[in-house]
Amino acid sequence: MELLRVQAVAELSATQNDIPEEFIMSKPNRPSSTTFTGPTPDLPVIDLANPDRESVTSAIADASREWGIFQVVNHGVPEELTKKLQLAGNDFFQLPIEEKEAYAANPSSGSLEGYGTQFDKDLEGKKSWVDFLFHIVWPQSRINYKVWPQNPASYRKVNEEYTKCMLPLVDEMFGNLSIGLGLEKGALKEAAGGDEMKYMMKINYYPPCPRPDLALGITPHTDMSTLTIILPDQVPGLQVSKDEHWIDVKYVPNALIVHIGDQIEIMSNGVYKSVLHRTTVNKEKARLSWPLFVEPPEEKEIGPLPQLITGEKPAKYKCKKFKDYQYCKINKLPQ
Repeated sequence: MELLRVQAVAELSATQNDIPEEFIMSKPNRPSSTTFTGPTPDLPVIDLANPDRESVTSAIADASREWGIFQVVNHGVPEELTKKLQLAGNDFFQLPIEEKEAYAANPSSGSLEGYGTQFDKDLEGKKSWVDFLFHIVWPQSRINYKVWPQNPASYRKVNEEYTKCMLPLVDEMFGNLSIGLGLEKGALKEAAGGDEMKYMMKINYYPPCPRPDLALGITPHTDMSTLTIILPDQVPGLQVSKDEHWIDVKYVPNALIVHIGDQIEIMSNGVYKSVLHRTTVNKEKARLSWPLFVEPPEEKEIGPLPQLITGEKPAKYKCKKFKDYQYCKINKLPQ
């Protein structure tokens, strides 16, 4: 049976002002009843151009302990480049379905790369209102250009340029997070695999949804990565869990959003928090986001750093190869 993409479901649903049952969240998870509407603190916004480097390090470490997520401005990625990246991604999702399907992901191959629809359901069997394009962008030896779109023609160039900007930014984040733990600057990056870490670009495409009060773009989860760096568009949708409330993340022009992922929570022995988040959808507009996931090599064993384990602070997590952690996470098995 041919898989129906969410983009096609959205086009059918728009004429009926309703959505299929499998996309309707249970009442405790519906955004209409669970989004907090009272006064809330804003997500930390950190200016990376601040000449007081100790202040920058402290702000990143504090946000990672308290929130597990923050926004950065003056991050060194040219605004013109981010606009080109967004245009190329949007152009891909406007292509005819037959052209997009030429890049379809094949889960049976063991690879998640390519064009697809969120296959995994939440524990209640509900589906997410999102299609995606997913592929490795670094290291060069791991790239499979067959799953990179040839149309639009600019796609490869802008993704390669954006990735070159991400490499030093990721290093900066790792360095500040390491120093924030009282460690050497390179400690976390080395423990996560160093220059062998894998960078994976994902474009999430959330079509307009006639019942945004009932559906979610992506159901609540934490990222299995070390770090995730997101380029958002101007359509709101990202929500984070803070003090048992679902809080909207405000759009900050030209900012990038940095998530702490599971592997940094593990390596920091729980000092830094992997942020629980979800996405809502919009009735009138499509929403896109560009998360870049930074992951350890599959065979790399990740556990709490020995420097952070003491008699008063024993290890909170098991040491485990990343591929084994990934398998348990995807299949919703205990770690």
